[in-house]
Amino acid sequence: MMSLNNNQQAFFELQRAGLWDKKARLSKYDAINLKEVCRIAEEQSVVGLVAAGLEHVTDVKLPKEEVLQIVGRILQLEQRNKAMNVFVAELIGRMKDAGIYALMVKGQGVAQCYEKPLWRVCGDVDLLLNADDYEKAKKLLLPLAMDVETEYTHFKHVGMTIDGWVVELHGTLHSRLSKRVDRQIDVIQEDTFDNGNVRSWNNNGTQVLLPSPDNDVIFVFTHILHHFFFEGIGLRQICDWCRLLWTYRESIEVKLLEQRLRKAGLMSEWKAFAAFAVKYLGMPVEAMPLFNENDNHNDNLKRKSERICRFVMEVGNFGHNQRRDFTGMSYMKRKFVSFWGRLSDMLRHFRIFPLDSIKFFGGVLRSGLHAAVRGE
Repeated sequence: MMSLNNNQQAFFELQRAGLWDKKARLSKYDAINLKEVCRIAEEQSVVGLVAAGLEHVTDVKLPKEEVLQIVGRILQLEQRNKAMNVFVAELIGRMKDAGIYALMVKGQGVAQCYEKPLWRVCGDVDLLLNADDYEKAKKLLLPLAMDVETEYTHFKHVGMTIDGWVVELHGTLHSRLSKRVDRQIDVIQEDTFDNGNVRSWNNNGTQVLLPSPDNDVIFVFTHILHHFFFEGIGLRQICDWCRLLWTYRESIEVKLLEQRLRKAGLMSEWKAFAAFAVKYLGMPVEAMPLFNENDNHNDNLKRKSERICRFVMEVGNFGHNQRRDFTGMSYMKRKFVSFWGRLSDMLRHFRIFPLDSIKFFGGVLRSGLHAAVRGE
């Protein structure tokens, strides 16, 4: 296992306890700095899970001041989630009245898979729509927005801020990793809309549609890979994937999942992230599809899981710790800095996924240069 210091080990102990509602034992770690543990939790956007884990600590006395600060943070988080849920209900209601069929992806939908949904750090409101409804949604919502981002017309993606909340409209959930991956995503998206393969969340009386578990698992996992290869991934998204798999462990069609992963060419990534989830996040082996006890003893997968852990801990949520500041740079310098950064990232990815890091590099590089041109 990669070398984790005491605070990092305590962080993972608390996160596992919060993720799976289990006991946490901190006495085995010497000289823990709870402030540092909470800093890591904020950096990885999993403060709610660590707070839940603290409720399961019985073997040590926790510093009162730090605990009160965490309680205050959780109260703020609950209030923000409740406010977002009200906004989502109003937004979906307005779209239904306009005859727009939209599915919520990621975010508040997957939060319902947690023991304490209101303790998951909320982000944007992501809506998936077919081609016609995407255009209708733009016409309905853009006039209400205080701020609108530049639209990615090729990917049918536009973000906007409405009443202080970021809303993103997606006409596709393309990963942009490769055409092979995105073709499979298109097939699954068509299955979602054309065959009505959805589930629903009762959001205080408003039915919010979500992709079916079989389809959502692919959407969530390819979202993880997009951020992993393009900018960096934090633990919140990986925990979302684990909780989704756990919640629907009895109904997910494993053969269908395997078929889709093989067609997309993502089986090696699935195995590696599964090894990471089992080893570091405490994901029950029996609930992780396409992974078994024998894989636990696979030295290659162990190394991959350790390198994923190192990468995640270094880059932070959505790559926050390695974002490049293009302020004041000329056009050519921005492109050079972006290219060098993406090349450095590819070398790190190469140590985990040698073949795919090369196959995906074209898409990653194009994205980086485009972001540099936009000054992002």
